[in-house]
Amino acid sequence: MELNSLQDLFIHDLKDLYNAEVQLTKALPKMAKAATEPALKQAFQTHLAETEEQIERLEQIFEELAKSSWKKTPSRKSWMPA
Repeated sequence: MELNSLQDLFIHDLKDLYNAEVQLTKALPKMAKAATEPALKQAFQTHLAETEEQIERLEQIFEELAKSSWKKTPSRKSWMPA
């Protein structure tokens, strides 16, 4: 992706954040399962719930950007992470 504006950079960074959060939702359950200390297991489970909330927030941001009048591209798909 070519970054020609601050808007391009913003969208690029949002997609990176989204992808990182999605990867965490795959890793955290495995980490919780492997944890032998109850407090650590609970911390991973709490972090997973927070991560899922972050994904929802990022998806809301993508929805708002798709409705936004300042967007450059006509397709909502161009705003959503791949």
